[in-house]
Amino acid sequence: MSVLQDNATFVQVELQTWFEQSGRIFPWRFDHDPYHVLIAELMLRRTQARQVIEVYKRFIRQYPNISTLDEAANEEVETVLYPLGLKWRAKNFKAVARQIILTHKGMVPTAQNELLALPGVGPYVTSAVLCFAFGKATVLADTNTVRVAARFFGFAYNAESRRKKSVIEFIGQLVDKNKPDVSNYALLDFAALVCLPRRPLCGICPIASHCQYFLAT
Repeated sequence: MSVLQDNATFVQVELQTWFEQSGRIFPWRFDHDPYHVLIAELMLRRTQARQVIEVYKRFIRQYPNISTLDEAANEEVETVLYPLGLKWRAKNFKAVARQIILTHKGMVPTAQNELLALPGVGPYVTSAVLCFAFGKATVLADTNTVRVAARFFGFAYNAESRRKKSVIEFIGQLVDKNKPDVSNYALLDFAALVCLPRRPLCGICPIASHCQYFLAT
């Protein structure tokens, strides 16, 4: 096993253990229904998770499946989503429902290219749905997961790094292929709670002993 693989396995194990004790609890994490996962991930775009909780609960109560969302009035959906801001989201939600009804017989698609073809669904949301709804070992590349990988492996990064294949491969090394959902949730929560952008909490970090950022400071 290479040093890279060895270190990556270490991270996988340590972060999953940390997550079991310190991970965040959100309602969408207990629900693997593809439609519900898709709705949650669309809401989480550009929005902090704690702001999404009550809106998500109300949305799923009001529109428990694709058909009920497709049949809802635009103004009604806008009202439910209003606390999240960005009024354009309501049209995207409706457009996604319509396309799934027309193109996929009301079932959230399982193929990457078909998910990417849905209105407003980009690479990150696609990867999240494939992982959390269908158990695929996908990589969730955003500014937060890039930061963790860059610090741990010791490479430079910027706002565009999440689009680079090499960076995505580094993040992928940290994802346990046998438990991709737990592994990805652990990575996301670790970035949000410990490996902070400006003042990372290296003193309580379970992977600091192997982290290039920590070892260099």
